[in-house]
Amino acid sequence: MIDEIGFRLLQLAGRGYCCSQVLIILALEAQGKTNPDLVRAMSGLCMGGAGSGNACGVFTGAACILALYAAKGEDSEKENEKLPLMYSELSEWFEQTACASYNGVLCKDIIGEEASVPDSNICGRLLTDTYNQVMEILVQNGFDPSDPCSYED
Repeated sequence: MIDEIGFRLLQLAGRGYCCSQVLIILALEAQGKTNPDLVRAMSGLCMGGAGSGNACGVFTGAACILALYAAKGEDSEKENEKLPLMYSELSEWFEQTACASYNGVLCKDIIGEEASVPDSNICGRLLTDTYNQVMEILVQNGFDPSDPCSYED
């Protein structure tokens, strides 16, 4: 059975958004925000980064969600000290998951060397699992996914 996140993911993919765009849209929606410029920029991570088949856009998109909450965005801000740890947690989890279930961490490993478009079945499962993992990492590190300013030490 498909959950609410999975259903929303299918809607967005059906509207032509790629994996990294879907992830950032879900994160922005959790915050009650929209940001078409950011969503557009996330397209550069699609299909392994500029369509290269390299680093999976699900992974790089997930890292961008962590950065959305914890990285420096203005002169007056400081990067949250937990960001490197959260990146590490994500990297370790993604590598274990992708290598065990999807043959590697590169887009071309996951969907196949010849694939030029995402595989909705493979990418959908990976997107859902990764989004849930990112939300868990945020919560475990004192962030409220619905409020980017809510970090609790």
